[in-house]
Parts: sequence; C-alpha cells; structure tokens
Amino acid sequence: MQGAVEGAHMKHPDFRANGRIFATLHADDEWGTVMLTPDEQKEFLALEPRMFEPSSGAWGRQGCTDVRLDATDARTLRQAMTLAWERMMAKPPAKPRKSRADLLRLPERV
Repeated sequence: MQGAVEGAHMKHPDFRANGRIFATLHADDEWGTVMLTPDEQKEFLALEPRMFEPSSGAWGRQGCTDVRLDATDARTLRQAMTLAWERMMAKPPAKPRKSRADLLRLPERV
C-alpha cells in the first residue's frame, strides 16, 4: 500500500495513509481494527461474521470494525484494509498535531 506507514499510539501499532489511521493492531495481538464506512462494515459483517464485528460505541457506529485475527481470511482482510487505505489516501493530508509541550507553552509577549 503505497504511502502507508506504520506508527503507534496508545501502546499499539497503527497503519496510516496521509497521516490518518486506517488500521490498528490491538495490544493483545488477538484483534485488529480497520476503519471502514458504515456501509462497508455491514457488507463485511454479512460476508464474514466470525471475522468482523463493530467496534464499541460511537466508533463502531461510524464504521470502525474489529477483526478477530485468529479467524482471518487473508484475502478478505486485504480487501477491507485496501478500502480503508484508499479512503485515507483520497483525503488531504492530516494537519500535524501540536505536542503537549506546544499546547502548554505560553504565548510570548511583544
């Protein structure tokens, strides 16, 4: 996936395109998450109900989909990840976030 990079947040790996997360691996190495649209999520849940389930809460309602890694079919997972990657590549690059130090820094007086 051209332009995809591995990063990390909240102590687990993530995969980004244009600075936006499109997939993650959970710290337990049993689950991952792929950022789908709600319609894409419905299709994958119908196709492979043992493999996919909505993430909890609002994230899941927005299309974030958990993947049971021991039940994965490489072809189906590749399709889901490709959809998520393509959507992130189509968006403009994410603006860099300010660090905690930058947020706490007081403005200079003139």
